[in-house]
This record gives sequence, structure tokens and C-alpha cells, in this order.
Amino acid sequence: MDNSVLESIKRWPNVPAVFGWLSLTARGQWRLHPDGKAHEGSSGESISNPQILTFINRNYASDELGRWYFQNGPQRVYVRLDAAPWILFADDAQRQFNTHTGSVAANVDCVWLDEQGQIYLQTELGPGMIVDRDLPRFLAGAKIETAQLAETAHAAQTLEDWWAQGFSTTTLLTGLDQHWPACTNPLPVQRLDAATPIDTQLKFVANPQPA
Repeated sequence: MDNSVLESIKRWPNVPAVFGWLSLTARGQWRLHPDGKAHEGSSGESISNPQILTFINRNYASDELGRWYFQNGPQRVYVRLDAAPWILFADDAQRQFNTHTGSVAANVDCVWLDEQGQIYLQTELGPGMIVDRDLPRFLAGAKIETAQLAETAHAAQTLEDWWAQGFSTTTLLTGLDQHWPACTNPLPVQRLDAATPIDTQLKFVANPQPA
């Protein structure tokens, strides 16, 4: 977080936080909501100013309740998250995962899969979702292992097969670390319960509301 922002918090510690003005899309794009109704589902407006985007990226953080915000000087601007706190991009050249803010997720120790086939990673920064277009590259070379394979008629060859066969226990992905050093080997994979909100399961607040 910027030193100037930290100093402003010290000078004005009691500035009320605001809600409904900013959101983060599943593609990692910041959206401004001039009507203040982000928490009601409005689509918002794109932000094109590079200086503003860089400022937001540098001063993005979370509180003790799992709510994510942009620290705008002394004021917190809470963010509606359309997918996850971090949107992750697979960088083949550097063999790393870059976040929507330009940070690097250096450690991945768990994978979650939802019923739409979206993949979420637990990183040292917090939970993140791999942007959809990067999923094939992320999974290239990965192999699936599960203790339940012996109990099924045939082995799951892909994560989609694994989901369709109804595995409920932890499955392991191996081989990812050969291309993605951030990934532990083996990497546990868990199913997300379709009946429970994803943010509840991954311990963040997708749509912060004023008290």
C-alpha cells in the first residue's frame, strides 16, 4: 500500500467506508459504479485511466472479515467481486500466475472446481480464479489421481470426467509443478458444493454490504 495512503489513514482514521462504487469482473477488470449500486448488481463503467488503475491495484487489500477493498486515501471503498478476490492469468513465458493487479501468486496449495468447470486456486495472496481462456494451458500435462478410482468402472481422464463420476473425496493433480513451479505436487483438488455460495466456501465476501 502506498506510503501516502498509510499516512492519510493516520491523519484521518475515522473516515466512513463506502460500498457499491467499485466491482471486479471475472476477467479482472475494475468497474466504476457512479450510481453507487454495485451491490445491487449494476454493470458499472470501465475505467480507462492508467494512473487510476495502477493506483487501485497498488492499494487493494482485505479486512479481517474477508471483505476486499480499495484504500482511496483515508477511505475504504469496498469491492463487489464477481468471481474471486484475485483473477489469475497463466504466464507461459515466465511459468507463473499473474494477478489482475500485476502481482505474482508464488504458492498454490489447493484447487477447487465448480460445476461450470471454473478453477479456483488457493494462493498465499488468497483465493483466486484462473481466467477462463487460460484453463487449457493451466491443465496441460496434468494427471489425475484419486483413491476412489479402483471403485469405478473406468478411470477419470479429465476433471470433467471426474466431476461427472461424482467423486466427493479429495483428488490429486500431479505434473503441474513441471511447468508451474508455484504448484505443490501433488496438488489437491476439491469439488465446490453447488448449493453453497462460492465465497462462503472460499472464505471471502463477494458482495460487501453496509451495516
